[in-house]
Amino acid sequence: MKRISNVFWITIALVAACVAYGVIAPKSFESVTADMQSFITSTFGWYYLILVTVIVIFCVFLIFSPIGTIRLGKPDEKPEYTKGTWFAMLFSAGMGIGLVFWGAAEPLSHYLTPPLAEGGTNQAIKESMRYTFFHWGIHAWAIYAIVALALAYFKFRKDEPGLISATLKPIFGDKVNGPLGTIIDVLAVFATVVGVATTLGFGAAQINGGLSYLLGVPNNFTVQFIIIAVVTVLFMISAWSGLSKGIKYLSNTNMVLAIGLFVLMFFIGPTLLILNMFTDTIGAYIQNIAAMSFRIAPLNEEHRGWINGWTIFYWAWWISWSPFVGIFIARVSRGRTIREFLIGVLLLPALVSFIWFATFGTSAIEIQQAGTDLSSLNTEEVLFAIFNGFEWSTILSVIAITLIGTFFITSADSATFVLGMQTTYGSLTPPNYVKLTWGLAQSTVALILLYSGGLQALQNALIVAALPFSVIMALMMVSLYKSLNQEKKELGLYIKPKPRKPKEPKVPKEHM
Repeated sequence: MKRISNVFWITIALVAACVAYGVIAPKSFESVTADMQSFITSTFGWYYLILVTVIVIFCVFLIFSPIGTIRLGKPDEKPEYTKGTWFAMLFSAGMGIGLVFWGAAEPLSHYLTPPLAEGGTNQAIKESMRYTFFHWGIHAWAIYAIVALALAYFKFRKDEPGLISATLKPIFGDKVNGPLGTIIDVLAVFATVVGVATTLGFGAAQINGGLSYLLGVPNNFTVQFIIIAVVTVLFMISAWSGLSKGIKYLSNTNMVLAIGLFVLMFFIGPTLLILNMFTDTIGAYIQNIAAMSFRIAPLNEEHRGWINGWTIFYWAWWISWSPFVGIFIARVSRGRTIREFLIGVLLLPALVSFIWFATFGTSAIEIQQAGTDLSSLNTEEVLFAIFNGFEWSTILSVIAITLIGTFFITSADSATFVLGMQTTYGSLTPPNYVKLTWGLAQSTVALILLYSGGLQALQNALIVAALPFSVIMALMMVSLYKSLNQEKKELGLYIKPKPRKPKEPKVPKEHM
């Protein structure tokens, strides 16, 4: 018990209070979180858009800066994991269930209710894909990258504890070792619990939706309770086995299943149209990325509502997940240079996400245009309804449910490790009983959020929890740059100017 920090007890008390409130007064809990969510999105939407865009710009700057040659570890240290395993682990933790849950549903929703165009038109198809790429692309991974980079740099380069608070030492000094540091870490851990619990809720709802659509299993809280209980036992077993066994093997399994599902869908779906939409949308995404990054529609209430419900929600989702994903990515990225790290974290997962959404989103929209009304289904059932329109629908559905389950286990498994690390003074090997406690806490919060208001309560809680941590993220960026800039001076890392050719002496006119 000596290894447990005050952060553990304070955050557990906060989580217990939220759980008790949700059990005793679920309607009140939903109402309060809805009011808080509405206030935050309407008041701080501009702040979210500017903050996330600045993070993207900062990451790009570091890639091209001489700072990019600095290694996340000692100068001669080599990466702990191969590039394939590294990518599988960060991708499974970073997107996981969300990619499967929204893969078909989000492009379809944007097609029917686009941000600007008239719904159901060709222009709406283009907008739907472009904004889906925007929500799941470089901006999302930049949020993860900045937290992960700060943690990896201070932990492996500066030998600081693997805590969020430790990354702010260049700003606050030794104050981070006292009450201020405890507050910072409590906010990070609480945001992680809510963020992961929200994703677990999405996963349970989609597994239930798939079983309901395929087998007629009731789609209700009781079934979702059973699903979460079963998966909790499974990820507890994986968490007990440790990072190099359970999470590593599950992450590689995720990638195999995801590739299998994608390949099947790509070839039995509208292959040529998928390729054309992917190519066209990449161009539109690059062309409009600046406008989309700052679009808040101050004079149009309808358009602003769309932005609040999608873009602001996603930025909050990524921010609330960033302590968990950031710490996990940092843990598996030791030995890589900053440039290699940022290119790997920003570009590769974003590109895979683009290919995924082009495949599943285009297929969903084509089926909708062909006369099958997918909009009448629950969000979690859309993917399985799409499979019904193609051959091998049963095989596709089984793979999808299995993939959701393994993503579910991997995300929760990784989160238990991260939460354990953050509440045991940054230990890279937190005790199993601490990880199991956090596993139960995550599952309980997911159940309470589902019980109190389903997916809407999950989304409300997510946006509320993300706001305070976003301030910490901004401070982390300033702190990281301050420390990196100092090291750049110490190492003499500057862009050497090109040598100039000596000027030829001018010959006086009288000598010409």
